[in-house]
Amino acid sequence: MSYSTADSLRPVTLDDVRGAQKMLSGVARVTAMEGSRHLSQLVGAPVHLKCENLQRTGSFKLRGAYVRIAGLLPEERAAGVVAASAGNHAQGVALASALLGVRSTVFMPKGAPLPKVSATRDYGAEVRLHGQVVDETLAAAQEYAAETGAVFIHPFDHPDIIAGQGTVGLEILEQCPEARTIVVGIGGGGLAAGIAVSVKALRPDLKIIGVQAEGAAAYPPSLAAGRPVSVENPATMADGIKVGRPGDVPFGIVGELVDEVRTVSEDELSAALLLCLERAKLVVEPAGASPVAALLSRPGSFEGPVVAVLSGGNVDPVLMQRVLRHGMAAQGRYLAVRLRLTDRPGALATLLGVLSVVDANVLDVSHVRTDPRLGLTEAEVELHLETKGPAHCAEVGQALREAGYTVMG
Repeated sequence: MSYSTADSLRPVTLDDVRGAQKMLSGVARVTAMEGSRHLSQLVGAPVHLKCENLQRTGSFKLRGAYVRIAGLLPEERAAGVVAASAGNHAQGVALASALLGVRSTVFMPKGAPLPKVSATRDYGAEVRLHGQVVDETLAAAQEYAAETGAVFIHPFDHPDIIAGQGTVGLEILEQCPEARTIVVGIGGGGLAAGIAVSVKALRPDLKIIGVQAEGAAAYPPSLAAGRPVSVENPATMADGIKVGRPGDVPFGIVGELVDEVRTVSEDELSAALLLCLERAKLVVEPAGASPVAALLSRPGSFEGPVVAVLSGGNVDPVLMQRVLRHGMAAQGRYLAVRLRLTDRPGALATLLGVLSVVDANVLDVSHVRTDPRLGLTEAEVELHLETKGPAHCAEVGQALREAGYTVMG
């Protein structure tokens, strides 16, 4: 496969994806397909997890980046490549460039997680921190390309990128030929489009369901309008699918070949990430967990066997901590309460004794004594508790009220 950068609007075919698969042999891993007993019981049909979180660089992005850069003409390679990304695409471009002996420059937002910045540098790219949001970073990368002649490597809006990502679909058909439904997260649409091209050419009966975060769901209004439209200020913890506008190339493919696009909430993303960690022993970033979130949201609406694509595992440890706590709260396993008590020696010990009886684990305690709303002998206490589920949360609240405490939240 050798295409110039001007050849960016050609259709993507099964032959393109098969060619990409040959090109990626020995470069990208054939990632594992793991069964999930818990999700299978929930859905009522076999559920398998396609573990692209275990891919080199921690996501599927290496596939498309390598195919795109390998397809450059000699003079284009000599000029180097440039990309803009907050994480996964950055690392994919950096490693692909290093493997192919091409100089790479990657622009990343100033607030990009340090582990992702460090990993991108370690793969061999020159990293430039610019802008506070990806749109600003993208503009800087495109300006750099115009000034230097470096080839801009788009994260999803190019046929070679889509062909590379489509190799995930070929692997799914090889590893789970009995599959009836594939569930995949959608940001710009490159992965979903690639999977759709390869799968629908061989198994037109197989259903493909795309998943977007509610706060960054550009595809439903775009599909309704029949053209890509932008979502203003997309907001979601799932930065891997936090894209405000579908790509022109993947949009046409998704509109034609993807059967349905659903959305999931932040609570559902948190719960899915927690489930992957606890039940499957897999570290998955929020975007990668979006297909699992869709399964949790409407478990009875999928024809099995189902394959859920875990697209990436590059999650910042700080975000992981916040998301896990959010996921525990969504499942009723984390409870925050505020209450008032008499400010006298032993009052806190008495309160903790009540919580001990109902087996609530105290994670954090804070006192407020100077709020003007408090009486002279009152103190306000905020407690963060680890609980065992919604029923246990109700039991804790009931025990506090029966002990004479006024629970405010």
